[in-house]
Amino acid sequence: MRKPPIEQLRQGLALAALLVIASFAIAGPTGLLAWNESEELLEQRKAHIAETQAKRDMLKNKVDRLHPDGADPDLVGELLRENMNVVHPDEIVITLDQE
Repeated sequence: MRKPPIEQLRQGLALAALLVIASFAIAGPTGLLAWNESEELLEQRKAHIAETQAKRDMLKNKVDRLHPDGADPDLVGELLRENMNVVHPDEIVITLDQE
């Protein structure tokens, strides 16, 4: 028994749609082949987030130590020397030749 031509066309279109969906599931932008790349990108972003959080925590600690109500004198002195080239009158500066 042969099926009518319209039924064959309908089944052919259904098969083609299934093949297109299957190909997107395998090779599409979010398919199985892109899964590994997505995992690598996720790991890179997690590492970047961890690094950024560590820098943020370090800066938060420094800001807390510079609070006007109780600034850490050692940190204040270090920042003055580093940023403004200021030294205390009784300090001795020794320069090293860099080659």
